[in-house]
Amino acid sequence: MSYSIGVFAEQTGLSIDTLRYYEKEGLIFPQRDENNRRMYTENDKTWIAFILRLKETAMPIRQIKEYARLRYAGDSTTKERLALLQSHRAFILKEMERLEENLGHLDVKIASYKQSIIEHEKADSAAVQR
Repeated sequence: MSYSIGVFAEQTGLSIDTLRYYEKEGLIFPQRDENNRRMYTENDKTWIAFILRLKETAMPIRQIKEYARLRYAGDSTTKERLALLQSHRAFILKEMERLEENLGHLDVKIASYKQSIIEHEKADSAAVQR
């Protein structure tokens, strides 16, 4: 099944301008019909979903472009794609550790504020009762 750019934009949640930008940047190469209109396939939908996942994991656009270049080059680039994804996975794990550490600091600060509020409320309540 193939989709026009408008239908494909709706299905993927991307704007038509974004799809054109992705094509210009070499991230996606839609087929063209006899009138030279872009036609997208189910494979394109799967590929766009993967691009969006890479973006969500903070992969830089230059790395996504490199991955796309390798993908379109075919099976001979499997090892390079694997290495790129493994490297990005290591980056994500490191970021997760950093975020967990920062979350721990936030939790300590939040607990401190809660304790301060509780103590302040107790002091206020005791003052009223006197």
